[in-house]
Amino acid sequence: MWQAGETILRREVRNDGWAWLQNPVRVVRDDEELLATYTPEGTRFEFPPGPETHPWAGRRAWEGHGVLMLQRPGEMHAIWVFWQGPHREFAGWYVNIQEPFRRTAAGYDTQDLELDVWIPAGRNWQLKDDELLDVRVREGRFTEDQAHAARQEGNRITAELNAGRRWWDDAWAAWTPDVA
Repeated sequence: MWQAGETILRREVRNDGWAWLQNPVRVVRDDEELLATYTPEGTRFEFPPGPETHPWAGRRAWEGHGVLMLQRPGEMHAIWVFWQGPHREFAGWYVNIQEPFRRTAAGYDTQDLELDVWIPAGRNWQLKDDELLDVRVREGRFTEDQAHAARQEGNRITAELNAGRRWWDDAWAAWTPDVA
């Protein structure tokens, strides 16, 4: 387990073992139930050279108020918490469907599986990027099994949302980073 305040490395690692995006994140909480990390505004992205360009390759650093990522061990998604505006108002929850995180000596690895659920503050959820899953399979970036698993996870999450259930605490919407 990491200590709150510690900086670790978050990597997106593809099936072929290539980490095509990596960036430092700050540990907010790490225990058996939850890994919470924060990417502050201005955090630099690194795109190690490889056969393709990461979709974010045009971005040099994280913009905006930063992003808080909440993920539970063994689960195929992370909850990204977003804020907006000059007074840092809560914007919404972003359910990033991904491979379960895997701890490494330097931090953790995952792979974004393209499919997402956006839950804007005070509004209904929206499924995003489902049509891209089949494109990613044709490109060889994902296997059919990964695309199927991502859709199953999306269906499970949206069924929970429709039933009025979420595992994360609304208090995270008011979380603020320690300026130290």
